[in-house]
Amino acid sequence: MIDIQLHKQQVEEAVAFLRSELPVLPEVLIQLGTGLGGLAQTMRNSISIPYAHIPHFPRATVPSHAGTLVCGNLAGQKVAILAGRFHYYEGYSARTVAFPVRVLSLLGIKTAIITNASGGLNPAWHPGTIMVMQDHLNLLPDSPLRGPNIDEWGPRFPDLSEPYSLSLRTLTLQLAEKLGLAKVESGTYVCIPGPSLETPAETRMLRQLGADAVGMSSIPEVITALHAGLQVLGLSVVANINDPDNFSPLFIEDIIAAAEEAEPRLQQLLSALIPEL
Repeated sequence: MIDIQLHKQQVEEAVAFLRSELPVLPEVLIQLGTGLGGLAQTMRNSISIPYAHIPHFPRATVPSHAGTLVCGNLAGQKVAILAGRFHYYEGYSARTVAFPVRVLSLLGIKTAIITNASGGLNPAWHPGTIMVMQDHLNLLPDSPLRGPNIDEWGPRFPDLSEPYSLSLRTLTLQLAEKLGLAKVESGTYVCIPGPSLETPAETRMLRQLGADAVGMSSIPEVITALHAGLQVLGLSVVANINDPDNFSPLFIEDIIAAAEEAEPRLQQLLSALIPEL
């Protein structure tokens, strides 16, 4: 049985610590995914706090995930960047994976921008595509809301009829067109447990289910943000295209490299988006 009171106490201790450490409380959250850590370096008047210093924060163990909370000014907004995330496949529960998002929601965050790197399933797309998430499929065998609900944090059964804000999606696509950014699409993201990558048969199945890109992260954080009443925007950098009829070996180093190559375009898009929030 989940000890919900212990979880609540741990969240509140992390919130109290950050209130004492941060000179200005953030209003926008950006969570960075695999190979997308460079944005934190563009912050102004920033303060960086390693996850290890924040009470009860998990530890990031995946390459390219720094494990640092960076708060400061980005394009005129008070922003918190989670440089590094946690994954179900690392052995964490979905509730623990989403712990930082829960903590920051209680600090007053209003908008959450969740980014990740993914594998492409849509055969019409190309590596480096930035997918604006319009919907998702959650295939994780766990939920961050499993167990007793804390009513003051959100409803027992949160509505997910529009998981990703239509207004934020529309604005993002309009800005991408205005900036002349190629390879920006809308699509559906599917989250699998991992850490093994997909077989050709699994790739066909996920595509038939309606997914345009596949990854191993983000959905616990999205569900928690929605439970907390935040507006959510999801952006996924498609690092490669999975062709089930012409499969070739894929390694995490290749995914990181492809995401890093697309990162300047994502940064350009976010730099234009943040002032509009």
